[in-house]
Amino acid sequence: MKQIGFIGLGTMGAPMASNLLHSGFQVTVYNRTASKSEPLAAEGALVAATPQSAAEDKDVIITMISNDDSIREVFYGDNGILNAMKPGAVIIDSSTISPGLVREIAAAVEERGGKFLDAPVTGSKPAAIDGTLVFMVGGNASVIEEHRDIFDAMGRLLLHMGENGSGAVAKLAHNAMVGIHNVALAEGFSIAVKSGVPADKFLELVQNGSAGSKQAELKGRKIIDDDFSNQFSLALMLKDLKLASSLSDSTGVPSPMLGLAKSMFQTGFNHGYGDEDLSAVVKTYEDWIGQKIGKNTSKE
Repeated sequence: MKQIGFIGLGTMGAPMASNLLHSGFQVTVYNRTASKSEPLAAEGALVAATPQSAAEDKDVIITMISNDDSIREVFYGDNGILNAMKPGAVIIDSSTISPGLVREIAAAVEERGGKFLDAPVTGSKPAAIDGTLVFMVGGNASVIEEHRDIFDAMGRLLLHMGENGSGAVAKLAHNAMVGIHNVALAEGFSIAVKSGVPADKFLELVQNGSAGSKQAELKGRKIIDDDFSNQFSLALMLKDLKLASSLSDSTGVPSPMLGLAKSMFQTGFNHGYGDEDLSAVVKTYEDWIGQKIGKNTSKE
């Protein structure tokens, strides 16, 4: 059985590691906040005190870290992965980070005799719990196939996007659309509700009409119910939109809708909604129209 080190037990990482345990893999976990390791220890995980000890003698090391600075520390720090990775080990990074950093780390891993896959995910917390994530993977196809059993334990679909860095690029382009769709949903709700259309009826129309989207399906009811419990935080979406904006700038791709979405999420963050679900971007619209979206629902 493959020995796995799993580093990063946040909203997504903890259920991903749990699904690996339930699939029979031997998993050693590390998280900067040590208490987050305790539920997984109760499920049978071994607990490491540093990223280095989580990576030692492991066949596969999975990282799920929130941002570029933190991932640099996990890989390059005094107790980092690169100090402990054995030759032939495979590192699967499921973080959403800049493509340039992905390529830099991939080169460092290969210099030490390892193999690297950038494998960010989409699906948010419910999919992480259910093991139905979608992986977009950059790297060598044969390495991906060698470890497909690991991906299958955590997700329902794996899409090979190309060489290292392509998974990260695909994730940023994808999340740019997620952010734009959330703002579009909030704006559509606001136009309809301010004019007296019941929010639940409008959502039903959207879900059955040409304006339908996965975000309307996932977030529409949360908005109506004023439920902003965190599935994927507004702060993390803002971080991804900033990375996507930097990518579009570097490639010379005009991205006016991305810019507007980034500004809306920045406004939500500035109002203190960063730790809430990304759908809380609607709260800025609610402030503007002077009412809650869910207050205006049908009485049927």
